[in-house]
Amino acid sequence: MKYVGQNVERVDGIKKVTGDLKYVDDMKLPRMLYAGVKRSPHAHAKILKIDTTLAEQHPGVKAVVTGKDFPKKAGLYLTDKTFFAVDKTRFTGEAVAAVAAETEEIAKEAAELIEVEYEVLPSLHDAKEAIKEDAPLIHPELGDYRVVPIFKPVPGTNISEHFKLRKGNVEDAFKKAHRIFEKEFYVPHIQHTPIENHVAIAQYDREKNLTVWASCQSPYAVRAALSDAFEVPFHKLRVISPAVGGGFGAKAGTTLEGIIIPLAMKLGNRPIKLTYNREDEFVSSYVRQALHSKFKTAVDKNGKILAVENEFIWDGGAFTEYGVNIAKSAGFAAVGPYDVENIHCDSYAVYTNNPVGGPYRGFGMAEIHFGIEQNMDHIAREMEMDPIELRRINAQKPGGTTATGAKVDAACGLEESLEAVVKEIDYHTPSEQPADPNKVRAKGIACGMKAPSMPNNAGSSAVVRINEDGSAFLSVSAQDLGQGSDTALSQIAAEGLQIPVEKITIKTGDTDHTPYEWQTVASRITYSTGNAIIKACEDVKRQLANLASRKLEVPEEELILDDEHVVWEKDASKKVPVRDLALGLQFEDGSGIHGPIIGRGSFVPEGVVNFDPETGLSEKPVVFWTYGAYGVEIEVDKQTGNIQVLKATTCFDVGKAINPELVKAQCEGAVVQGLGSAIFEEIIMKDGKFQNSNFADYKIPTSGDMPEMTIHIAENPQYDGPYGARGMAEPAMIPAAPSIVNAFYNATGIAMNKLPLTPERVVNALKEHNK
Repeated sequence: MKYVGQNVERVDGIKKVTGDLKYVDDMKLPRMLYAGVKRSPHAHAKILKIDTTLAEQHPGVKAVVTGKDFPKKAGLYLTDKTFFAVDKTRFTGEAVAAVAAETEEIAKEAAELIEVEYEVLPSLHDAKEAIKEDAPLIHPELGDYRVVPIFKPVPGTNISEHFKLRKGNVEDAFKKAHRIFEKEFYVPHIQHTPIENHVAIAQYDREKNLTVWASCQSPYAVRAALSDAFEVPFHKLRVISPAVGGGFGAKAGTTLEGIIIPLAMKLGNRPIKLTYNREDEFVSSYVRQALHSKFKTAVDKNGKILAVENEFIWDGGAFTEYGVNIAKSAGFAAVGPYDVENIHCDSYAVYTNNPVGGPYRGFGMAEIHFGIEQNMDHIAREMEMDPIELRRINAQKPGGTTATGAKVDAACGLEESLEAVVKEIDYHTPSEQPADPNKVRAKGIACGMKAPSMPNNAGSSAVVRINEDGSAFLSVSAQDLGQGSDTALSQIAAEGLQIPVEKITIKTGDTDHTPYEWQTVASRITYSTGNAIIKACEDVKRQLANLASRKLEVPEEELILDDEHVVWEKDASKKVPVRDLALGLQFEDGSGIHGPIIGRGSFVPEGVVNFDPETGLSEKPVVFWTYGAYGVEIEVDKQTGNIQVLKATTCFDVGKAINPELVKAQCEGAVVQGLGSAIFEEIIMKDGKFQNSNFADYKIPTSGDMPEMTIHIAENPQYDGPYGARGMAEPAMIPAAPSIVNAFYNATGIAMNKLPLTPERVVNALKEHNK
């Protein structure tokens, strides 16, 4: 192929490195006002009274709104949230009221003048306590909420989703087991910390058109949620996302948009802007849900896993309108990349009075694999087996089955990826130890898998327009969050049209002018949008071939696109430039067939079957699985507790690498992000209040933490993927943390069931075990 599989330069590269790319926060519209937000200081409290008098009288203030003004609930999967607290607050930092003023300074001053009288209520901050039958209810009205039917809230409890997986006969399998192992793990909340904070502008004009400019991952999903919440029809609501400076799931749903829209609707025709500062970003946008997990594993004498009984309790926070989907996704991937005949899994999304939990890179997979992959190493040690051999025995293989009973596709590259990593890291050769006796080195390994968690109607679409000079416009609504999708999708279009990538301009992110896209989530864009683009290019080709066949007087079906021409397969000298057909065909007698040439394509995955609500089984619950493995070498300083990742190697089966360098860049970013979750990152709260909502106290990896990285790519083509490709952006992070923790055990002999491995935690563990 000419363009697919090639390392072309990023199409947005120059704009980004020069600063020419304009983000929402760069925008300043005429007569723009700024929002200030009054937030709750309590994790759980009744609102007895809100007095906005002083704020309304403050010079420069133009409008004030509270939850009573717009009380309708919103949510993508479960309509359980309001954008302002109504009657009571459910987490510290929840918006209670907002003002619009002439400057940001005035808006903040006025928001502080709003007086709120509360009655503090008992609050819940541990999901294991909140799930108990006698726990106070955070959402007593749960049974009245609208919900997408595939989710199962439990009214009268704090359980907003209960996904059950029942495969085989677990009870019999445990009776036959040679050994049974039980382990528990905990993964804390962490923050997405995108470079670009959340920001949005809303304007409501005199014709009742609502326009929202937002740094968001999924303009159409945001439009749907806002349309429902504020009762604005789709044709009157436009969402524009000009550029996104990082998302990782934090910008997948709606957050601050719902705060400024009421102000815009109250004022009319004046744009309102709200930009989160870093503390707002921590407290008031999504966090990754915390997870309590339990595993009970039955194994035969050869190391074959006979059965797994596990439980996942997700701390969904105050609202789980997005979090319910994470609990479901974890449930149907209950045992990770291993073929287990008997499974009993319960996965719960649970309300607490903690910050709102939402999607984060990996969508629950990194969290459950932290336990799954440590459990594999633990079983291997207890059985006196090689942990690599244990994984080989149990790995999902072509023709095997997934947790839901679906057949494993022939393109499963798990074993291939594992072997590549074992070889690269030289896993079975012990690490060379440093001269310093207080330091010790060791290697660790982990596997992982992920599928796109999306409904069977999750569609993508694309429009391709040929210009008069033979260049092309590609229009999609997939958002480039930094992952390079603009480049990869342009390469797919270039291959389909046989036009150089530099002659294609891609336009994204405007619900009035770019075609429908379900969401930019789930590592689905290369697969779903890529397939839509191929169909749009095929539509263009049909139109061009129809015109060229008349001009060249050859059969339409014998024409192909090649090097910016429509060419006769049987005689390449008979061809016509694409540019000559862009506006149609003109004949000498004055008659003609007119263009312009505009191709359209849409794609919805075929054959996806919803889960059985009682068993969680499905013959095809997802479109594909992406498999891979990690290997790391770490150094532990036993005096300071500091862990340094020296080397990291990864291999993932991506089907077909549309742009190999971008795939490697994704894996490198995933190594770093996974390293952060393993060693540094943890939201610390006291009674629901953040204790580290800034980069002075919340640590993320820096350049000094970068390991030596080696990235491998396996390519077993996806049968229905665009040129064989499948998504890999999220899967690339999943095995990172468990590989590091497994290496830590190999270095110290200490198992750690809680993340992160901070210096304090490491030193305490070493002291406790007299190491």
